Amino acid sequence: MAVLPTLPKCPSFTIFSSSSSSSSSFPSYRTTSFWCCATTQSQVAVVNGRSDGEISQRNEIRLGLPSKGRMAADTLDLLKDCQLSVKQSNPRQYVAEIPQLSNLEVWFQRPKDIVRKLLSGDLDLGIVGLDTVSEYGQENEDLFIVHDALEYGDCRLSFAIPKYGIFENINSMNELAQMPQWTVEKPLRVATGFTYVCTTELALTFSFFLLGTIFLHLLFLAIEFRLSLYQLGPKFMKENGVKYVTFSTADGALEAAPAMGIADAILDLVSSGTTLKENNLKEIEGGTVLESQAVLVASRRSLIQRKGVLDTTHEILERLEAHLRAVGQFTVTANMRGSSAEEVAERILSQTSLSGLQGPTISPVFCKRDGRVSADYYGIVICVPKKALYKSVQQLRAIGGSGVLISPLTYIFDEETPRWRELLAKLGL
Repeated sequence: MAVLPTLPKCPSFTIFSSSSSSSSSFPSYRTTSFWCCATTQSQVAVVNGRSDGEISQRNEIRLGLPSKGRMAADTLDLLKDCQLSVKQSNPRQYVAEIPQLSNLEVWFQRPKDIVRKLLSGDLDLGIVGLDTVSEYGQENEDLFIVHDALEYGDCRLSFAIPKYGIFENINSMNELAQMPQWTVEKPLRVATGFTYVCTTELALTFSFFLLGTIFLHLLFLAIEFRLSLYQLGPKFMKENGVKYVTFSTADGALEAAPAMGIADAILDLVSSGTTLKENNLKEIEGGTVLESQAVLVASRRSLIQRKGVLDTTHEILERLEAHLRAVGQFTVTANMRGSSAEEVAERILSQTSLSGLQGPTISPVFCKRDGRVSADYYGIVICVPKKALYKSVQQLRAIGGSGVLISPLTYIFDEETPRWRELLAKLGL
C-alpha cells in the first residue's frame, strides 16, 4: 500500500471587507477566513480561464475597439484619418476588418472586456482609455502601452468635495489632510464607482497531481492562494497625508452622495467639471489621481510570440504618429527675393517663428527676362503650428516674403518613430 506524504500545515488568512451605511460614520467589518495548503510544486496562475504564458492557437491578429459611445466614434474617426478605415458589413456584427492591414480582425467590445481579453490572450491589440487599463488591468505585466497619447477621450480621476459646510474653505489636498475632523472613529468617507481604487482580489487556483500506482492513489490537492491588494486611492491619500479614510463603491450618480450624507467626498472621472459644479462640488489642488486619455495597448505575449503582431503594431504606430504629429500643423510656401539661398536662409532664421521642423527648405525660382533665365527669387517652404500661423506670416512679410500659400498637413513621418524604438527596447528586441 502506498504511503501518502505528510502535507505541511496550512496557514490561515483573514480578509476584512468594509460595508458602509448611511446610519454610521464608521464602517463595519465582516471577516472571511481561508485555509491554504502550501506545496513545493510550482503553480500556474490562471487569468480569465487561460494559463499565464499560454497563447491561444489562432492565425489571425485581433484588434479590440470600443463598441459604443463617444470613445467608439472618436476611435473610428482617428483610424479613418490614418487611412485605416474599419469596414463592417453589418452594423450589428461585432467583427470587422481594416483592408489596409492583412490578416487583422477588428472586434468591437466593451472597453473593460478589451482589457480582459488582452489578458486572456483572446485579443492582441486594443484601443481604450488609460483609466480602463488601470481599473481592469491592475498593473499586469502582460499589458503593454504602445501609444499613451492618442489625444481624445481626455478625462481625469479626481477627488471632489462639497463647496459648502466644513469644506467651504478647503481648496487643496494639503488643507484636507490637516482637517481635525478625521479620526480613527470618524474617517473621511470617499464614494467611488471604480473598484480598482480599493479592490481585494482573491484568486484560487487548483492543481491536481496523481501518483501512478496500481490503484492510482490521489496524492494531494494543491491550492494556490493569492491575495492581492491594488489600492490606488488609499495609496494616493497616504502620500498626501490623509491618515484616516475609508472608501466605498457605489453605482449611479456619485455626485449626490455628499448631499445625501452617505459620503464626505467622491472620487470619479471628470471631463469638463460641469456636473460637479451643478451639484455644488469642487475639485481641489493636488486632488487628481490619474490623467487619462485613449491609448493603444497590446499583449506583451502576442507581440513576442504571435506571428505578424509586431509588424502590424509597427504599421499602426507609424500611421498614428504621423497623423497626430501633423494635426494642427500647416505648410507655408512663399517667394523671397535674395542674392543667394544662404542669404535668404539667414533672414528667415532670424525670425523665431520661421524655423520649421528642422529649418526652411529653400530652392531657386527661375524666371525668364530679356531672353535670359535667372533666379532672382527663392521659394521657401516651412512647417508652422496653427497657433503661430498668423505671426509667422507677418514675420515672413517683414523680411520680404510674398505670394504666401498655406495648406494643412496630413502626415509627418519621422525617419523612425521614437515610440517604436522604445517598444523594441522594452521588449528586449
